[in-house]
Amino acid sequence: MRPGSMILWRIVASLLLRQIRVGSLTVVEGGCRRVFGAGPPTATIEVRSPEFWRMLMRGSRGLAESYSQRLWDSPDLVAVIRLAARNAILIDRVRALTAPFWTPGQRVRALLNRSTRGRSRRDIAAHYDLGNELFSRMLDPTMMYSCALFERDGMTLEEASVAKLERVCERLELGPQDHVLEIGTGWGGFAVHAAATRGCRVTTTTISREQHDYAVERVRRAGLSDKVTVVMRDYRDLRGSYDKLVSIEMIEAVGWQHIGTFFAKCSELLSSHGAMLLQAITIDDRAYEVEKASRSFIKTYIFPGGCLPSMEVITRNVARRTDLQTVGLEDITDSYVETLRRWRLNFAAHAHELAQLGYDEGFQRLWSLYLSYCEGGFAERRICDVQLLLAKPLWAVKSRAAVRSATIAATG
Repeated sequence: MRPGSMILWRIVASLLLRQIRVGSLTVVEGGCRRVFGAGPPTATIEVRSPEFWRMLMRGSRGLAESYSQRLWDSPDLVAVIRLAARNAILIDRVRALTAPFWTPGQRVRALLNRSTRGRSRRDIAAHYDLGNELFSRMLDPTMMYSCALFERDGMTLEEASVAKLERVCERLELGPQDHVLEIGTGWGGFAVHAAATRGCRVTTTTISREQHDYAVERVRRAGLSDKVTVVMRDYRDLRGSYDKLVSIEMIEAVGWQHIGTFFAKCSELLSSHGAMLLQAITIDDRAYEVEKASRSFIKTYIFPGGCLPSMEVITRNVARRTDLQTVGLEDITDSYVETLRRWRLNFAAHAHELAQLGYDEGFQRLWSLYLSYCEGGFAERRICDVQLLLAKPLWAVKSRAAVRSATIAATG
C-alpha cells in the first residue's frame, strides 16, 4: 500500500471511531495507544499492519480477512464485537461508505443468490462437510450444533444439549404413536434421542454427505435402525404425512427467497392433527432487509447462501402459506451465549490437534472470530434464538383443551 493511501485510510477510520458513543476502544499500534470513546464497556485491539485500516473499511469481511491474516489482534474478541454492537450506527456508516465500491454484478449476485437444490448442497457441504474431526472437538458428545438449554447453574454443555432435546420432545408431546419428520439431521442427535426416549419413529433428512453417513452409523450403533430412517434429500423433495415435524436451526440455510416455500412444505407434510417445533436464529425485523443483501464474512466464509429470518418474516409466511397456528414461543437467546462460549473454549483447547489434522492457523483464527462474533451478537441481542411451536388447527384445539383441563384440575 502506498504511504499516502495508508494515511488516508487511517484518517477515515479514525474519524469513524471518534463517533463511538457507548463504551471505549483502545487501539495499540506501533507503540502508540489511542482511546476512542469513554467508559465501559471497553475493548482493545492491537494493529499489526497499516493494511488493517484499508481492510476495515470493507466491513465484517475485511475485519475477518485481516484477522485471519494476523493484521490485528485482541485479548478479548467478544468484547470487541459487543462494543461494535453497542455502536451499531458506526456499522451502518461503514456499510454506507463501502456500498459505492460494490460493482453492479456484486449487487445482483447478493440479491439474486437463489438456493437451488444444487447450490444448497454445495453451500451445506462448504460448512458441514469440513470434517467430523473438527466438529467432534468443538461440540459435546451429543454432537448438537445448535443452542443448548442452560436451565440451571453448573450444567455441562452435554447436559444442556440433552435438556434442549428434552424440551423439544416435551413441547411436541412425543410418544410411541408418533412418526416424526426432522428437516436437518445434523449428526443425528435429535433423532436418536427422540427414538430412544420416546419410542417414536423418526425420519430425518439432510443434504450433507458427512452428516448422513455419521448419522446412519450412529443410529446403527444405538440399535435404533428399526425406528430411525436417515435420508439424503432436499426438503423440497420430501413426500408423505407425519404426525410431528422438527427443524432445529436449519431455516437459516433456506435462503430468504424460499422461506415461504419452506413453511408451505412443512404444512403439507403434517397430518391434520400435526404440530412442528422450529428452532431458529432470528435477526431484528428492522435489520432483515440489510441482511438479505449483505455479503458479511459469515455469509462468505462460514455459511455461504445463508440468511437469518426475522420473526416478522416467519409469522408472515406462516400466515400466508400455511394453516398452521402459533401455539408457543420461547426465547432461549441467553443460553446461546453460554453455548457459544463453551464451543469457543473447546475449539481453542484443541488448537494443536486441529493443526495436525490440517486446519491451519488462518482457518482457526477465522473460526475463532466466527464463534466470538456470534457470542457477542447474541449477548447484545443483535440476533436471537427462539423455539416456535406451530400446529395444525385440530392439534391446536386439542392442546388448548388439555391446557384448560390441567388448569381446572390444578385450581380445583
